[in-house]
Amino acid sequence: MRASLIQIAVDEGESVNSRRSRVSSLVREVAGRERPDLVVLPELWTTGAFAYELFASEAEPLEGATYEAMAKAASDAGLWLHAGSIPERDASGDLYNTSLVFSPEGELAASYRKIHRFGFDKGEAVLMGAGSELVTVRTPDTAIGLATCYDLRFPELFRGLVDAGAEMFVVPAGWPARRREHWTLFARARAVEDQAYVLACGTGGTHADVPQAGHSVVVDPWGEVLAEAGDGEEVLTVDLDLSKVAATREQFPALKDRLLGMDVPRR
Repeated sequence: MRASLIQIAVDEGESVNSRRSRVSSLVREVAGRERPDLVVLPELWTTGAFAYELFASEAEPLEGATYEAMAKAASDAGLWLHAGSIPERDASGDLYNTSLVFSPEGELAASYRKIHRFGFDKGEAVLMGAGSELVTVRTPDTAIGLATCYDLRFPELFRGLVDAGAEMFVVPAGWPARRREHWTLFARARAVEDQAYVLACGTGGTHADVPQAGHSVVVDPWGEVLAEAGDGEEVLTVDLDLSKVAATREQFPALKDRLLGMDVPRR
């Protein structure tokens, strides 16, 4: 599998509609140039992950403008598209940080509402509802477990995804620059302990005066960093040997020695 991570800089002077159009064009451009099977976008790229004041005003239904634009981009390019996440407003008016994954036919393959919300007693933690389900996406070649940004700090979520068959984790994020070392550390840790690929796609630029870490990263099941971006806008394209997951788990069968598990609803 060839995967391209598009690290976007969220410019506060750019409208959401303009950014949506620009990102749609970027997906098509990367598809034509890199020929990936999978493209990944960051968390909350329509607003910026720290632009809390925009969450309510820019929230959209699941099948809103971003859904339509990303479904068309996936279909036009003929690839799997993890479209990052959007501020979703459900029928009752509640907000969620929701990831969207589209098939090469432009159909919604999965949606995931972020379980662990960041901010403690402010920001996302109080503005957004918490998801309650672990979600995997099965492609013809592999099973992908979905997580978002702050989720990366909670290893039990990833173990649950492994139990559901995941061989790869895709993690869109808006991670702050001041904790960049944690970002890379957790991405590698989740790869090593779960013997899976980690594709972690972040943002560059500054959201609401919070400089972003950038440094999107792809890690293999042995914990080796295969590619890492810098601070600004950048595209990482990596060829992944999917057979390496099974080989690693067979050669070093640590997962078979697990004695503790978790009981979380899955779909």
